[in-house]
Amino acid sequence: MQIEVSRDVFRLAQVFTISRGSRTEAKVLTVRISDGAHQGWGECVPYARYDETLESVEAEIAGLPASFGRAELMTLLPAGAARNAVDCALWDLECKRTGKRAWELAGLPTPGPEITAYTLSLDTPEAMQTQAATNAHRPLLKIKLGTPDDMPRLEAVRAGAPNATIIVDANEGWSADVYADLAPHLVRLGVALVEQPLPAGDDDALIGMDRPVPVCADESCHDRTSLPAIKDKYDVVNIKLDKTGGLTEALALREQALTDGYRVMVGCMLGSSLAMAPATLLAQGVMVTDLDGPLLLAEDRDTPLIFDDAGVHPPVAALWG
Repeated sequence: MQIEVSRDVFRLAQVFTISRGSRTEAKVLTVRISDGAHQGWGECVPYARYDETLESVEAEIAGLPASFGRAELMTLLPAGAARNAVDCALWDLECKRTGKRAWELAGLPTPGPEITAYTLSLDTPEAMQTQAATNAHRPLLKIKLGTPDDMPRLEAVRAGAPNATIIVDANEGWSADVYADLAPHLVRLGVALVEQPLPAGDDDALIGMDRPVPVCADESCHDRTSLPAIKDKYDVVNIKLDKTGGLTEALALREQALTDGYRVMVGCMLGSSLAMAPATLLAQGVMVTDLDGPLLLAEDRDTPLIFDDAGVHPPVAALWG
């Protein structure tokens, strides 16, 4: 096999801000794997929160042997961005070789569109209300919070989009006391889900805490090995390909999480349609789909995913899988 890695940059439609900082572009790595006759590709987004850089992920991929399969890859690289791009490229390569779609190879039903959240960037309450009003036609809005002054923002978004379902992502920005104080207001404002309110590794306070709104593990749950440590703390797990290290582990994590009694959210990093495409298989029938990365871009892949009133559609073969 021949593996090629390239860096791609996609401009964002507007500045995107969370509690950890702001971005104006999405920097991704694209991996192409060829067997001489066919080529598959995948995308990953190295994430500084997990000590990943473009350079470190490239180095992990460069250290791979000349030939391996998806099962062997699980032992060659740890869960993370590098393994994700390679794993998804191997799925795509097998689809090209066999003429089958990825869901056929995975033994899954033919996927359909799923309603996806649309993320509102962290900003002033006035600006977030304007964002909410502009996107009030969308059925599901996700709000980036995680500061000491979040209530005015939440009130403003609800005023701007009175009929939308709202989910909140605190990005590890709250303390246990802040979450406890906010919880009744989250209920009052009709919030359907709270994502990662407390820092990963410092979330034991959630054990036994009243959770009137379901709490979702993001930074606290990467792959199946994360599940024992989050027991009794969370109600939902957020599965992202860049955390699991690809579709192979993501499918296994979804199955195990559901077996263990969790509900599932399928999320994404800020990437192109190529990064979202494999995740559409995971998103079928889950509690929350959050695959809006391409909607936040000013530019995308040549054959992008389709987003319409029915939601995000599975990829055509020309894109992936």
